[in-house]
Amino acid sequence: MDWLKTIIFYMDSKMVSKWVFIVNPISGNGFGITMAPVIRKMADKYNIEAEVVITEYKDHAMKLAGEYASKGFRYIIGVGGDGTMNQVSRALLNRDNIITGIIPAGTGNDFIRILGFPGRFSEREWEIFFRAEIAEIDVGICNGMPFINGMGLGFDARVVTENYTGSGEVKQGGKSRYVLYILKTLLLHRERKMTIIDGDVRTDTDCLMHTIAVGRRFAIYFYLTPEAIANDGLLDVCMIRRLNLIRKFGMLLKVLTGRHIHDSRVNYYKTDNIELEFDEKVPCHLDGELFFSDKFRVKCIPGALKIIYNPSGKHFFDNR
Repeated sequence: MDWLKTIIFYMDSKMVSKWVFIVNPISGNGFGITMAPVIRKMADKYNIEAEVVITEYKDHAMKLAGEYASKGFRYIIGVGGDGTMNQVSRALLNRDNIITGIIPAGTGNDFIRILGFPGRFSEREWEIFFRAEIAEIDVGICNGMPFINGMGLGFDARVVTENYTGSGEVKQGGKSRYVLYILKTLLLHRERKMTIIDGDVRTDTDCLMHTIAVGRRFAIYFYLTPEAIANDGLLDVCMIRRLNLIRKFGMLLKVLTGRHIHDSRVNYYKTDNIELEFDEKVPCHLDGELFFSDKFRVKCIPGALKIIYNPSGKHFFDNR
């Protein structure tokens, strides 16, 4: 059967050589499209056989990722922000023969921090990226939809809602836009009643914010789940109780450094699943993408994605 082993080895080696970069052209207020020629240049420099494709509509990245996986491409890379990477990952969960990764080109680029890379690549990051050292990352699932960095209900979901137009399109703008939306939400947001379900136990609360995460950072500046490890098989949960306006501002300052988790008004813990219910549909964000529901069933899928990371950077994996 040596001939069969030879054929399998040949097919696998051909698959390993195939890379596709799925570019979101509007990510980072148009920065994404400028990365297409850079990717081609770097792929040539490092002798990578690569295709570069541009998304054309909402959810196109997910469709392209699935198509290229079916064509035998092993390295399927998102180019954009957290939303782009979320789309790519949806088509690749639990596929042992596929390796994914992200070239950061979004505005916030929160997810890339898990992997030990900065928000923009220099020559050094390109060299590290094309070494393709792999980690397995956990993925959260909410109502059947994945998130790779985190999901939020309450205050942070309302901030994301501000980022959408009435027709459901994402508004264009820079980092200062987030600060404006955060300040507006601090003044206007009102807490909603929520039920947390743990087995047969139901607990009612009216928390300001409820974040469930694989990663640590959100909306560029805020370390809501600062103890999250991306491959421990658990989701980090941060629940901040209802606060008056002055205490909201004080808590916001603590979140900038992750010190809020030591506050008595914060409940911070780890779990592999959680259920939440509201008396009406409320906004929720998954990696910055907006959804609405009145029931949220959330669980962790350990090691669901194989992804390129920087082992020498400040990544958030447990390598023991």
